[in-house]
Amino acid sequence: MKKNRSFVFLLGSFLIFLAVSCNNNQESAEPEKYPAIIRMFGGNINLNQLLNYANQGKPTYITKDNTGNNIITNAKATLGRVLFYDKQLSVNNTIACANCHKQAFAFSDDAQVSTGVNGTTDRHSMRLVNARFGEEMKFFWDERAATLEAQTTQPIQNHAEMGFSGQNGNPGIQDLINKLKQLDYYKELFKFVYNDENITESRLQESLSQFIRSIQSFDSKYDVGRTQVNADNQNFPNFTNDENAGKNLFLAPPQFNANGVRTAGGAGCGGCHRAPEFDIVGNSLNNGIVRKLTGTGDELNITRTPTLRNIFRNNGNNLNGLLMHTGDLTIEQVINHYNQISISPTNTNLDPKLRPNGNLQNLALTQTEKDQILAFLKTLTGTAVYTDTRWSNPFLP
Repeated sequence: MKKNRSFVFLLGSFLIFLAVSCNNNQESAEPEKYPAIIRMFGGNINLNQLLNYANQGKPTYITKDNTGNNIITNAKATLGRVLFYDKQLSVNNTIACANCHKQAFAFSDDAQVSTGVNGTTDRHSMRLVNARFGEEMKFFWDERAATLEAQTTQPIQNHAEMGFSGQNGNPGIQDLINKLKQLDYYKELFKFVYNDENITESRLQESLSQFIRSIQSFDSKYDVGRTQVNADNQNFPNFTNDENAGKNLFLAPPQFNANGVRTAGGAGCGGCHRAPEFDIVGNSLNNGIVRKLTGTGDELNITRTPTLRNIFRNNGNNLNGLLMHTGDLTIEQVINHYNQISISPTNTNLDPKLRPNGNLQNLALTQTEKDQILAFLKTLTGTAVYTDTRWSNPFLP
């Protein structure tokens, strides 16, 4: 009887193992079935040992998440990584997503505008790090994409950026899909990820957005300190006096007189960039930075911004490129801009938070206070995001 029970138990365990193995076929593969992947990526992509995108840790105090129903899997994020770095996604095979969003600069660009196949981007390339951890679902500076998924293929279809516009005789997104279908490594990757070789725009969007959402950074000096306290408004043990003072200025709301001049309190930066994610508050309006657009007046619809994390490179001193959608302001100039708001008379879209008591904001910050805010902002820079293999170029040299 014992032998029979043991046999039944072993048989049941084997069947469960077999079922799990079949259901998880996206997470394992036989190398000999994927020669094009080995030829193209070598050991940079191992379908039998996929890198961990799906189960990365994050601090308990990080609560915002705009993933929606597109839950990250190792297989789809791996496909997204390949797509992100593949120059075949441009009409002349010279530009990838990674050309404008470089890992070395927290997935932004150190240039004011980025070079595409037929010109340059309209605006500075936004940092993509921690794009997942914010309440705002819309993307692009002007929020023209309702989701990150919708955003991912718009640069591909931009005539200046990657060229598959489908306009004026230019190839369109279906031409790109037909092009990718001819590449052996995509035949193998899509078969591995989706169990068939079919390539669609929605699958490109799904995989690219999973890879982008996987790019996270929570190893900054700020994060080390935040784990040692119960709330952001407490002094962090690992901070200098200036860093703690800058944090308090950043978080504390200002008190204004009837003329909009600060008389007490902090700088109120956290009113728009709330800790601990430091993302932009949803439904924010223009911040006072505008450009003159030919024939249409001031550009007033810029209401999106990336997280304030990783403004600086991992040395903690140099910027990951100049700031704002215009890509032409230093961090000191940004602080001065918010210190005393000055706008075009035609700006009808200024965020009300920057117009206290109906007047343009004047924080009246001292130079010491400005320096302290800057010291705090530098604590938001992590290190691993700049070098982690998960987010690096998988293609062989």
